[in-house]
Amino acid sequence: MTVGATLPQLLRRNAERVPNRTALREKDLGIWQSYSWRRYWEEVRDLALGLAAAGFGQGDKLAVIGENRPRLYFAQLAAMSLGGIAVPIYQDAIATELAYVLDHAETSVVVAENQEQVDKILSLKAELPRLRLVVYDDPRGLGRNRPPWLRPFEEVQALGREFGQAHPGYFEAEVARGRPDDLAMICYTSGTTGAPKGAMLTHANAIRTIRAFLEAEDVRVDDEWLSYLPMAWVGDTIYSLVMSLVAGFACNCPESPETVQRDLRELGPTIVLAPPRIWENMLTSVQVRAADASPLKRRVFELFRAAAERAELRRADGQPVPWGLRLACALGELLVYRPVRDQLGLRRARWAYTGGGPLGPDTFHFFRAFGVNLKQVYGSTEVSALVSIQPDAEANPVTVGRPCPGIEVKIAERGEVLIRSAGVFRGYYKAEAATREVVDAEGWFRTGDAGFLDPRGHLVIIDRAKDVGALVDGAPFAPQFIENKLKFSPYIREAVAVGHGRPFVTAMVAIDLGTVGSWAERRGLPYTSYTDLSQKPEVRALIREEIAKANATLPAAARVCRFLLLTKDLDPDDAEMTRTRKVRRRHIAEKYAGFIDAFYAGRDEVEVATTVTYEDGRQATIQSRVRVEAVGAPRG
Repeated sequence: MTVGATLPQLLRRNAERVPNRTALREKDLGIWQSYSWRRYWEEVRDLALGLAAAGFGQGDKLAVIGENRPRLYFAQLAAMSLGGIAVPIYQDAIATELAYVLDHAETSVVVAENQEQVDKILSLKAELPRLRLVVYDDPRGLGRNRPPWLRPFEEVQALGREFGQAHPGYFEAEVARGRPDDLAMICYTSGTTGAPKGAMLTHANAIRTIRAFLEAEDVRVDDEWLSYLPMAWVGDTIYSLVMSLVAGFACNCPESPETVQRDLRELGPTIVLAPPRIWENMLTSVQVRAADASPLKRRVFELFRAAAERAELRRADGQPVPWGLRLACALGELLVYRPVRDQLGLRRARWAYTGGGPLGPDTFHFFRAFGVNLKQVYGSTEVSALVSIQPDAEANPVTVGRPCPGIEVKIAERGEVLIRSAGVFRGYYKAEAATREVVDAEGWFRTGDAGFLDPRGHLVIIDRAKDVGALVDGAPFAPQFIENKLKFSPYIREAVAVGHGRPFVTAMVAIDLGTVGSWAERRGLPYTSYTDLSQKPEVRALIREEIAKANATLPAAARVCRFLLLTKDLDPDDAEMTRTRKVRRRHIAEKYAGFIDAFYAGRDEVEVATTVTYEDGRQATIQSRVRVEAVGAPRG
């Protein structure tokens, strides 16, 4: 057996070499519980043997669904140890999405976190003829009267220990049989243009990709990582599960989604990865806290924030920072920057990464100015979540960094970014034609992103290739660039820019209920719901002012001329966004066609029927009247 050729073999290596070093922590009832590498191995072994006793074996699929919990990571490795394939699923998936993935993947075993997830599976059992066993972690709410195919985690492990006694050496032999090219997992894409596709990743894909990352970054065995991102997102799988096994550092699972910020601050991880939405939310929380502070504290914050951002921009441009500005920043470190980093849980972070989508330059500069070593990382599900990363001294909001060692990047004739590496997936599960569309005979993967390589060898991503367009007069139109400018406002949660083939740019805006609600309360402005608040004239005036601020930083052709406020937030359950909060533009263009028509027909008001989808699949329709507001004189 080649040591470390598969993920379970890496687990065995760690258990043998550093058996007592902490591998995982889980916060439960306010207390951090630790798992050593030896115990990690034992937990996986007992579960794998229990699965083997239930008939699970080579090529079978095991799905996990729930928040980040050690047992769900154990389950994935247990499946891989037997030659099976892990299928992580989004914990907030509605019934129809869940049924599609479980059926499409031909899942035979599901390991669910709690009653909520078990109830979803129970409601779909009749639609899943291949499903033989459901295992649950948290027994709260699950009574004793249960069908034989529904079993608690401990019971399956107990069966495994019995099976192991009757079949000594079975588990070790199964782990040794694993080969690098065996399938390890099927990660379903976010499905921005249709049904999710199952990307098949091998052990070699995942391990060799992380080794490329470790060549670019100085990851250490004593680093700390917080595992809080959706387990179904390939970023969590590769960076939480795989990188921990390869590098040997500890992963930490927060108590719940509601306690992530508190647990982040308590733990103080040394490496942090977050998608743009998380960084935007962090910035919003800082801005709101500053706005609610006393006049003196607010003035001090703004003074040192301005100094930090001036210094950061000079460093980014390669210019020296004057001594007076350096002195101001040193004082700001004591009074503002360090306390802010501590509040955000970033006090020990040597690196902070943003990935999964573009981050607005204003947000990027804010964190770097406050002493957070924030860098962009770029990848996708089909390339095992990694293509490029920014070196510490070359971080900027324009590029996504240099390709990592062993990863090749080239630009196709029409500007599409192509990737070739050891991380390129085996293909889409049960979709050979779709695989041939994105991977050519030479192994180049078509990312669908438009971009170029700058003179320093950094990769620059402009937008999704299919989304880049032009206004009717030929002026370029890149919607994500405009949307990121708008979302720098703490009052704007989501925005969808429209303009391709049109005379000017317009935007549909979803307000941030928390920050706008606080703003309204401070002004004594009553409201009853999101819909009521979003349509208040005072709120429209607030957002108009925020859009005007964003317009001041945009090229003349890209400025938003008209906008409206949506009566609800964009929601993955309504197919308006993916589970990773990427806009489904085609669906939104169809669903909100009446809004778009009103923008360009010059109407000031439009009636719309909005469909809302509940978790169990039921739908309701909300009738509303929405005002269309002008920001500036339309072009053309």
